[in-house]
Amino acid sequence: MTFDTYLVIGLVILGFSIPSIVSAFSEGRAPRVAAIMLLVGGGMVAYAVTQNPIGYTIQDVPQAFVRVIGQLIR
Repeated sequence: MTFDTYLVIGLVILGFSIPSIVSAFSEGRAPRVAAIMLLVGGGMVAYAVTQNPIGYTIQDVPQAFVRVIGQLIR
């Protein structure tokens, strides 16, 4: 897996954790699954950012999404 793939999957997991957090707090229960999702997604993003020799900027994120989707389609 490339660093772009780790970045994109991590960002998608982080995006899905937000509704889980809101749902858990609105129902008055502990956000256990959301916390695990935050750790996994954050870890994947941190790994991609720290291990990529070039690094990532905010402008690189949409291009990373396009590259990963292009790899999946091809």
